[in-house]
Amino acid sequence: MTPGSLNARRRERELAALAGGERVDLAVVGGGVTGAGIALDAAARGLSVALVEAYDLAYGTSRWSSKLVHGGLRYLAKGDLALAHESAVERGILMTRTAPHLTRAIPQLFPMYRKTSRGQQAFIMTGLVAGDGLRRAAGTPASVLPRPRSIPAAEALALAPGLSPQGLRGALLAYDGALTDDARLVVSLARTAASRGAKILTRVEALRLDAGSVLARDRLTGGELEIHAGQVINATGVWAGELAESVRLRPSRGSHLILASGAARIGATSVNVPVPGENNRFVFLLPQPDGRVFVGVTDEPIDGPIPRIPSVPESDVDFLLEVASTAFTRPLTRDDVDGSFAGLRPLVEGDGGLGSKHSLPLRARRRSADLSRKHAVVTGADGVLTVVGGKLTTYRKMAEDAVDAALKRSGLHAGPSTTSRLPLLGAAPRSRLSTVDAPARLVAKYGTEAPRIAALGEVDPELGLPLSAGTEISAAEVVWAVRHEGALDVEDVLERRTRLGLITADADAVRPHVRELVDKSLAGLS
Repeated sequence: MTPGSLNARRRERELAALAGGERVDLAVVGGGVTGAGIALDAAARGLSVALVEAYDLAYGTSRWSSKLVHGGLRYLAKGDLALAHESAVERGILMTRTAPHLTRAIPQLFPMYRKTSRGQQAFIMTGLVAGDGLRRAAGTPASVLPRPRSIPAAEALALAPGLSPQGLRGALLAYDGALTDDARLVVSLARTAASRGAKILTRVEALRLDAGSVLARDRLTGGELEIHAGQVINATGVWAGELAESVRLRPSRGSHLILASGAARIGATSVNVPVPGENNRFVFLLPQPDGRVFVGVTDEPIDGPIPRIPSVPESDVDFLLEVASTAFTRPLTRDDVDGSFAGLRPLVEGDGGLGSKHSLPLRARRRSADLSRKHAVVTGADGVLTVVGGKLTTYRKMAEDAVDAALKRSGLHAGPSTTSRLPLLGAAPRSRLSTVDAPARLVAKYGTEAPRIAALGEVDPELGLPLSAGTEISAAEVVWAVRHEGALDVEDVLERRTRLGLITADADAVRPHVRELVDKSLAGLS
């Protein structure tokens, strides 16, 4: 096993050490992108770290994103230059240094029809040019993200044949960043932190926090333990208020539909369709590596108890299909929908919602779409630090700020953050990734580690076979997930390591085979 391997055997050993009284510098609660990012930032500075997660890595919001690495264009349109610049910088770091293997440039098509006013077209193009200015300011080369340009109708239809040609004047073409898989980014962060000595413990639920300890329960055995730390950080995202009563968040639901392959006919180009009556809001169609297309995204506030796994309401399905269909020859219908998912954004509810002098100057607004995506690190009366707000693209900066705050409050000593130049496991320059001796599909998921997964299939040919006729995912990937990526059961594999769980029929088709592979792999670790 390598230092970056997460598995049941390592979990048992590290959990026993903490239960036996081992103290760590930082205890992090929450195994999403923010928590995993904090664990990596701290471990890379030489601090000892324990991260506890009640369920699994990327169990919550982090796996329900649009899988985009935004450059901050939407924030620029709202006049928030600082947040827009931060987004562009963090996008560049992800795409050029941290995770080139998990990111790619995705073309974004803005079709212009006769009903699109010249003023609206000029407004969009001005925004795209300004966004390109952010790219340049962030130091991201045009070879990674090409410059925006206008294209004729014929070229737009060649890129996205499903578009309606009726009244199509042309299109604007720009580029943004996209992730191969958001859950895989979280797993990669956690494994990289583990390679630096961090303890990454899933199925460990935090029951009570204070500044220097976490009372936790092992959800596999029911046993309780107290983890002692120099500083405790609450990074539970939209659920942060359950462990920090002074924090009030206003969750916003972002719904997505998953269209069957061939339903939208957009090739490898995403299409942005304007929402009628809105100046700066679009429904986008995002092509996925398996041929399916994501349609999103809504931005609706939710009230009441926060669900662990949010659902997509029928009203969101109707809205997304109706708006998206306005740009296509064949209207999209419910028959085209293979699945759906929704994520909850942890937006801050006004300037009083943070309960701390460190709160950001935000004001409550009627629409969740207007609430800021800024993040803050706040200190509760009990001394616990809580990270609130933010978004996936800026996870690294959130983590850096959280560790800086922990050092300041606790008196721990460590140098500045190094994660802006720290590649994740499997990362390499794009020129090197193109020479990795493994199938391109595996390289896009595992980077330079891809040959190790391919080798499992060479040693045992049965592991090299796809799990079923309906997927390219191999049995070797299941074995790798259990041995090295911390998967503890079938659902971890289906829902967060392979993402087959996005489509119920796909997951059901392979579940018995995956269960057999998981059981055999777990037995091999004992």
